[in-house]
Amino acid sequence: MHLEHLAITRKTVTGLADRLPAHTPDLPEHPDYPRILAAFNHATGPLRAKDVCEALGHELLPKNVEGTRAKLKRLVKLGILTEADTGNFARKS
Repeated sequence: MHLEHLAITRKTVTGLADRLPAHTPDLPEHPDYPRILAAFNHATGPLRAKDVCEALGHELLPKNVEGTRAKLKRLVKLGILTEADTGNFARKS
């Protein structure tokens, strides 16, 4: 009886494992990264670095926009975002 229960448990666990999302890479240690992802969760389409900068509440200075663009490019390299067109970033589906 015990072996039968183990077999049922194994079947259940392996069936559920296929439904788990793929492991996403760890985010770099900067407070903007979770906020950037939150901005993409609320977006209805691709965002530019300037849009994300505004969503984060940063002043639209060139240094802030470029810093945000660098973070977006890092998220593309990690496989979290995609850059369909140059400068247009979207959540990877």
